[in-house]
Amino acid sequence: MSRAERLLQLLQVLGRYRRPVSGQILADELGVSIRTLYRDIGSLQAQGAMIEGEPGIGYVMKPGFMLPPIMFRSEELDALVLGMRWVADRGDKALSAGALSTLAKIAAVLPAELCRELQESSLLVGAPLTRPAHTISPDLLRAAVRAEQKLEITYVDRSGIQSRRVVWPFALVYFDQARVLMCWCELRTGFRNFRSDRILSVEQKPERYPRRRSILLREWRKFNQVASRTILPESDSISH
Repeated sequence: MSRAERLLQLLQVLGRYRRPVSGQILADELGVSIRTLYRDIGSLQAQGAMIEGEPGIGYVMKPGFMLPPIMFRSEELDALVLGMRWVADRGDKALSAGALSTLAKIAAVLPAELCRELQESSLLVGAPLTRPAHTISPDLLRAAVRAEQKLEITYVDRSGIQSRRVVWPFALVYFDQARVLMCWCELRTGFRNFRSDRILSVEQKPERYPRRRSILLREWRKFNQVASRTILPESDSISH
């Protein structure tokens, strides 16, 4: 266990106690010497953790103290770096910039040891085989999902057949080779998925759709649980 992980675990252990707990009990629970425990508590106090107490009396964390978001275990840091690198590489311009900015902000406030671990992470993202062209800005699609706004789209399916539909977009799914807009389709009166690279045009409707996107997502999940018990054409999963 790295020192950063040990300090994080100490904060988590202290957070479980409402009354002062002896240093020896804390040391035993963490599997460290009492000398290491005292040194770790001093380090946390120097970094701003609201820990009160002293040897022979015990230690307690003041009520209301929240675990700093800048503390991560190695696995959490790996997940963060890999996820942000994936978005930076696979996302559109706005998301890519957001991912890089997020990593920079986190690195700026991390303790030195964790900052080095973040910068030296060996988890990399491989280049995709293809990058399909998109006519429609993903910013527009994301904004419609957030605003629960109806869209009128012109869509071409894998057979080259075009259709005009009014849809209620409630999620945007990112795959390596495609982005898929999940919607309720007024034309089909049912859930349909549309590859964003096959959307030829989009017109934003002035009105919001009549249901919350969280409800639509919940109903879509129930629908998929039923649909998964039947045999569906492969194309149904991505390009209705």
